[in-house]
Amino acid sequence: MRRILRRREIVVDDWTHLGEDAVDGAALIVPLAELRKDPGRWWQWSGRLGVRLTPVDRVEELADELPRLDLVAVEFPTPVDGRGYSQGRLLRERLGFRGELRAVGAGVRQDQVFLLARCGFDAIELTDGEDPDAARRALQRYDVAYQPGSPETAIRRQRFFA
Repeated sequence: MRRILRRREIVVDDWTHLGEDAVDGAALIVPLAELRKDPGRWWQWSGRLGVRLTPVDRVEELADELPRLDLVAVEFPTPVDGRGYSQGRLLRERLGFRGELRAVGAGVRQDQVFLLARCGFDAIELTDGEDPDAARRALQRYDVAYQPGSPETAIRRQRFFA
């Protein structure tokens, strides 16, 4: 039972990653490479479908599929790899993705939560050992930002921060 931070609440994750015990009809996250390998199989999936991006995946390649996806999980393999921030902003700003945007991977730490939310992420799958309550409190760590966030930040701020 994995717990995540979703829109300021710590909840039990209702999504399954490919390779975990996924039953037909479950909400499933598949890697982009797997989606590309056999798209017909995945578009027939009876449950909600999400895709997981690696740092080298081009988000623009998802433009046509985004309306069918309920979730995009962006991988942060290490705490110093910032490519996922750019992927998140591209998904929200250029491609208009309105579903759940989740930060995942070994590099997701509670001290990044505030910045992730400013880039449009509304769900955080913390690394093992990270304190979900500390991550939730990190959303209120700063009340002023020097740089503008995603244009949706004001709207998302209400969903994630409020």
